[in-house]
Amino acid sequence: MLLSSKYICGKTTVRHLPILLKNTNDIARSASLFNTLSTFHTSKSSSKLSHNFTNNNEIYPSAARASTLLSASIRFQLSPINITSYRLASTNSTWNESSLPDKIKSLDEYKALYDLSINDPERFWKMAAERLDWYRFPTKIKNTEFDYRTDRGVDIKWYEDGILNVCYNCLDRHIDHDSSASKQVAVVFEPDTPTETRHHVTYGELLRDVKKFANVLKKHGVKKGDRVTVYMPMVVDACVALLACARIGAIHSVVFGGFSASNVAERISDCDSTVVITSDFGLRGGKCSPLKSKIDQALKMKQCSNVRTVLVFERNYGSNADVKDACSDQRGTLEWKEGRDFWAHKEMETVNENCPPEKMNAEDPLFILYTSGSTGKPKGIVHTTGGYLTYTSLTFKYIFDYNPGDIYMCTADIGWITGHSYIIYGPLSNRATTVVFEGVPTYPDVSRFWNVVDKHQVNIFYTAPTAIRSLMAHDDKYVTKTSRQSLRILGSVGEPINSEAWKWYHSVVGDNRCPIIDTWWQTETGGVMITPIANAWELEPSSATLPFFGIKTQLFDKSTKKPLTPPNTGELCIQDSWPGQARSLYRNHERFVDVYFKQYPGYYFTGDGCEIKKNGYHCITGRV
Repeated sequence: MLLSSKYICGKTTVRHLPILLKNTNDIARSASLFNTLSTFHTSKSSSKLSHNFTNNNEIYPSAARASTLLSASIRFQLSPINITSYRLASTNSTWNESSLPDKIKSLDEYKALYDLSINDPERFWKMAAERLDWYRFPTKIKNTEFDYRTDRGVDIKWYEDGILNVCYNCLDRHIDHDSSASKQVAVVFEPDTPTETRHHVTYGELLRDVKKFANVLKKHGVKKGDRVTVYMPMVVDACVALLACARIGAIHSVVFGGFSASNVAERISDCDSTVVITSDFGLRGGKCSPLKSKIDQALKMKQCSNVRTVLVFERNYGSNADVKDACSDQRGTLEWKEGRDFWAHKEMETVNENCPPEKMNAEDPLFILYTSGSTGKPKGIVHTTGGYLTYTSLTFKYIFDYNPGDIYMCTADIGWITGHSYIIYGPLSNRATTVVFEGVPTYPDVSRFWNVVDKHQVNIFYTAPTAIRSLMAHDDKYVTKTSRQSLRILGSVGEPINSEAWKWYHSVVGDNRCPIIDTWWQTETGGVMITPIANAWELEPSSATLPFFGIKTQLFDKSTKKPLTPPNTGELCIQDSWPGQARSLYRNHERFVDVYFKQYPGYYFTGDGCEIKKNGYHCITGRV
């Protein structure tokens, strides 16, 4: 099938303005769910914005914000040709080389940018950083070493003299640059039970709650650099918790809500958290998960004796008092330790909304996320501030061809890296509307995903092959009885997607019209590494296709440890650093080097096998 696009309104880009202008023409664009306007304008420089980039008290406005906020309206014209062929009709590149383009429109444009990102990474990633707002824009872009045999050893730094705040870039700046953003929906909450009232949270409301909860954290002694463990269900309050930590410079460590008390205790102990954020209960697939009780069990273990505060969100706070769910009978059974346990909503009533964002060095840690080691205790992957946000923001924008007004849904859990990068930080830094889904794909029936897509008019849908295969096992009628006409792009994440599942996802779910964005990446990489870019080149089932910008892959023979020339199959390594890369393991840099850099000196070892075909497409073969 050949996908062609007709641009109803052209896009004009205004970059690097010495003074930001105001009151240019407004052009209306339909914004699917909430029917607001994306205004064609740039905001007048406020007292927070300046071109004096060396003053830490002022913010360097992103080039992307100085560009127009007008998105092209795309009309798809479909014809029944080969399903693996997706291209925009025009292959003419309009990239002017002074800043990154708003979209990647063709394979030729990708190649030009990819070559730049490999041959001149400092120039490319400087332009990528210009998409964010900085208190001090970095002058040192890349300073990395992969070879453990050198005197320096493995050492990774990006934007090391830059100053910014992640929460500001995800929330405040959108409103500072365009006051109408405060009324735009930031998060759509889809609860486990479809009949429960859903919630639309605007950027203004989310910012208010984040500021207040950040002040609650401060009230309980949390400071910049402190570690905070988060053990939450998939609710909006989880987003509030993470963004509040980022706002004050605390390092969040999210633990998947399905883990046992002993798993939680191990992670609390390893990062030495003194504050835990949790919920009284969680709901998943119609079943109750007693999260607070698991925290109580964990804190009774000797290694968690340092925890002094537990902040508890109430799952049904603000809901109708008569609401009944699987947790109703357990709500009166919570243990409560006075002086340690506090209801989050009551604490938020005691503080104000005045909470300026902490100025963070780009290399300050943003979060620790534990991934299970093959042997021994879990590995605490450390991601930092500037490089991580630059990378996740850019990958989200390009890979999913995000347009202002799109409704984006990722079905991952916040306890995993996909939830961090592509439910919270990637979408919100792009002023997107992101769906937070509490439930499972088969409850109350196997149409749930597609009913949610129709309910919220989701345009971009990102899920795991495991979910796709589980739904394939049921009659197609559970899919086909729904509309799904809002869908524009389908994504896959978490593991290689087999050809049969890819084709079913494409033909049954996508009606043979939505490109499949098959992504490969890891907790350690921070963001997507190998992926198609929507509508830019041909797709192949079971292939993640080509490396993202700045990612130079290399295959090695497992036996000889020698490099292989494609087409070939071998162990997948990465030749050079990228901004979203993990910097270390928490308090264990030696293990970080042993696991990722000693197998093939001078390279990052992914631990995955890969086939690179003659056309350069990458097919991940699994763990090695």
